[in-house]
Amino acid sequence: MNIFITGASGFVGGAATRHLTAQGHLVRAMSRSEKSDAAIRTAGGEPVRCDLENVTAEHLAGCDAVIHSAAYVEAWGPEDAWYRFNVLGTHVLLEAARAAGIKRFIHIGTEAAIVYGQDIRGADESYPLCPNSPFPYCATKAQAEAAVRAANAPPFETIVLRPRFIWGPGDTTLLPTIEAMAKAGNWTWIGGGKAVTSTTHIANLVHAIELALTKGMPGEAYFILDDGEVSMREMVSGMAAAKGFSLPDRSIPGWIARLLGAASEGIWRTFGLKGEPPLTSHAAMVMSCDCTLKGDKARAELGYAPVVSREAGLAALASA
Repeated sequence: MNIFITGASGFVGGAATRHLTAQGHLVRAMSRSEKSDAAIRTAGGEPVRCDLENVTAEHLAGCDAVIHSAAYVEAWGPEDAWYRFNVLGTHVLLEAARAAGIKRFIHIGTEAAIVYGQDIRGADESYPLCPNSPFPYCATKAQAEAAVRAANAPPFETIVLRPRFIWGPGDTTLLPTIEAMAKAGNWTWIGGGKAVTSTTHIANLVHAIELALTKGMPGEAYFILDDGEVSMREMVSGMAAAKGFSLPDRSIPGWIARLLGAASEGIWRTFGLKGEPPLTSHAAMVMSCDCTLKGDKARAELGYAPVVSREAGLAALASA
């Protein structure tokens, strides 16, 4: 199959590119720089110079499927960044894919699309999207998902995969950030790390992406999850231990963390300070709220089952 991937120089898109090319698929990938060109070629793909604001049908010509994993995922940035890339960029890509005759459009969504800042326990895909979330990443991912699902109109088929807490080898964001904070003496648990979460190992997500090329109900969304649930403290401590460093016991209550995050953001915006605030309200929310999900729909309709257990994944991370 000929596949076009966005975000192929990143964690998810890069893992998908490596796996799919190893399975014999031909992958072309959106690239915005020579650095991205090199990363894409190393992963086995062919770079195509374009971005989410100017991609056209010509860039996608000859492809059968699109895997859209690019997104603005940073916790901090220009106020319009999330909307520009996550919403407007997705609309541009959908139009290009439709015009190019793409048969299947796979959108890498997230559980954040249902988050307003509440505890979520045992939710399935019937849980409503939250396009008006106070957190711009959550709101724009909900808006993007809604656009993708609304665009489903055979022969143009769209599917959304929703991982939660993506982890594993190749992570360029989460674990490096935790390690940097620990080494700088800045790590603090929120609510003691007692919040309970579902997780998604990168190999399990890539497996689901491959399944979604030919399986699943068009227009539907699927949670893609590891088996079981785990506390933030157990999961993050396990990842840290696997990489050979430890985290202190220092902790602050969740409500204080949220106030500090909101205050920090206000100060940074008001005075135009450079860099990121020491804590954002989104990070405080993620670390203090339960988020457990059900994966039954993916098992039934995609034929999905995890290929890597949490225990095996942590062991592999330690030996990497």
